[in-house]
Amino acid sequence: MNKYSFSFIKGCLCFAVYCFYTQTTNAQEKLWTEQKPWEGVPEYYQQWKFPDFQFPATLAGWTKERVKVGETLKHLLGDLPVRPRQLKVKTVYKKNMNGYTLEKFLIDNEVDGWIPGYIAIPSNIKSRVPVILGMHGHSSSKDNIFGSDSNTAQDVLAVLISRGYAVIAIDSYFNGERRGTGPAGDNEMQDKSADQELSQFKINLWFGRTLWGMQLRDEQIALDYLATRPEIDTAKIGAQGMSMGSTRAWWLAAMDSRIKAVVGVACFTRYEELIQQRQLSAHGIYYFVPGMLQHFDTEAVMGMIAPRPFLVLTGDSDPGSPVSGMKTLEKKLDIVYSLYKRKEQFKSIIYPQTGHVYTDDMKIEMVRWFDKYLK
Repeated sequence: MNKYSFSFIKGCLCFAVYCFYTQTTNAQEKLWTEQKPWEGVPEYYQQWKFPDFQFPATLAGWTKERVKVGETLKHLLGDLPVRPRQLKVKTVYKKNMNGYTLEKFLIDNEVDGWIPGYIAIPSNIKSRVPVILGMHGHSSSKDNIFGSDSNTAQDVLAVLISRGYAVIAIDSYFNGERRGTGPAGDNEMQDKSADQELSQFKINLWFGRTLWGMQLRDEQIALDYLATRPEIDTAKIGAQGMSMGSTRAWWLAAMDSRIKAVVGVACFTRYEELIQQRQLSAHGIYYFVPGMLQHFDTEAVMGMIAPRPFLVLTGDSDPGSPVSGMKTLEKKLDIVYSLYKRKEQFKSIIYPQTGHVYTDDMKIEMVRWFDKYLK
């Protein structure tokens, strides 16, 4: 092959790659522009006032404002019971697995039941190890995180253990082994899990608190449990999850500084754009915190994470995360991370022609993020 033939082939390949990326980009932009704001939304709702939280221009200003945001969030979550001062923990079993030790435990949350969970510790460790709190999605469970369920899309145990991380996961309310443990007991078993979600939402409102706040409280109890484990380096705790697990991950990091790095898959959502795109039905009732939009949208919650590393991985075809909202959040979070001169510690990847999924590529990005900031 002479140099002219090689140059011709090289040119054809470059042109093909250019065409592929141009077509992908054009398709992506077309999809995004098709998401027209307020189309089909009744006029009355369009006239409502929606907050547009603006981060202060200086770090000193945000440091002061951040305290107010945190106090407001605690108030909105309701009158949450104080977490147990002395944890009551039952070890159900302990097994030696291939490359790690697996334990199943139960923790009494001292309000409405025992929290079932798993913790996996890498074998033959010589010092304390970093740990990842895995958070499952809606209608999922800790078993999905640990790969012991037929639906393994959220399985991250093997890849994290192989990189030297411990992994912990619990069943959140109305999921996994906690089905049938709501106020109506086994009247709300598996095929009626939505009934249990609604009844727990209702009964907590009666007591002046939110179901969402109670879910976060349980995750904080899991963090309390990690502090009792001598194998765990509690200065290196990461949180990751998909869907409802993603939302719990960034809310938990906002409310609890023990989380040092966050990866959220899907549910990178801003509430106003969710309303604009008529997608309120894309999220369960657990997700809704009364009074939020009287104060701010989700950028204020996510801004509480800064300057800690925060990675979000979202499909552009995910109905629960309108692209217009993601673009707004990207701009706003770039501002707050820039105040700390840590702009690189916030990263958003929007995957073209991708829905509400947790792909292998996303898992690779997740591990790289934790390797970069927790190792």
